[in-house]
Amino acid sequence: MKKVFLMASAVLMLSFLAVDPISKKERSYAAKLLKETEKGVKDQVKGLTEAQLKFKPAPDRWSIEECVKHIAKSEEALWQMTESAIKATANPDKRSEIKVTDEQLVQKVEDRSMKIKTMEKLMPENIPFKDTDEALESFKKNRDKLIDYVKSTEADLRNHVTALPFGMVDSYQMILFIAAHSNRHTQQIIEVKADPNFPK
Repeated sequence: MKKVFLMASAVLMLSFLAVDPISKKERSYAAKLLKETEKGVKDQVKGLTEAQLKFKPAPDRWSIEECVKHIAKSEEALWQMTESAIKATANPDKRSEIKVTDEQLVQKVEDRSMKIKTMEKLMPENIPFKDTDEALESFKKNRDKLIDYVKSTEADLRNHVTALPFGMVDSYQMILFIAAHSNRHTQQIIEVKADPNFPK
């Protein structure tokens, strides 16, 4: 009986010592940002006509449909990149190379004053979704999975560090990047709708 009691006490002590890989506050912040930015995309597209979805403000600018296709395909590509970093060996020694806070990263990605050319496979003309509805369906499915992941993962996201063009980030920040990226292009959709020639 004494042995059983000692074992139970040891298990209890270890459970108190176990550290959540990301804090409750971090989980909440990421999930909230993912939900809000998903809603932002859906709200801006809701009720638009085919003419409105396909309207291009200029030959070299994207239509709303093209923005949505890019958002949906990027959601897949960015998560694949993040998942690869999480599955790789943890590299906490690289944390010192991270120069942005979570908030700074979100602001940087959402800032449309900084123009960035996307990679070829994420250009709308190279994305296989047949229309806005199909792209939105893919986006929602992948975003819902990501929100569930953030709420439940036990992965040590902070100690899996990867390189982006502007510097090193950890895997938790990559999830914030995904959310902020969709908001960046929601702003682009709003810009298209504000064009004086946008169909009524």
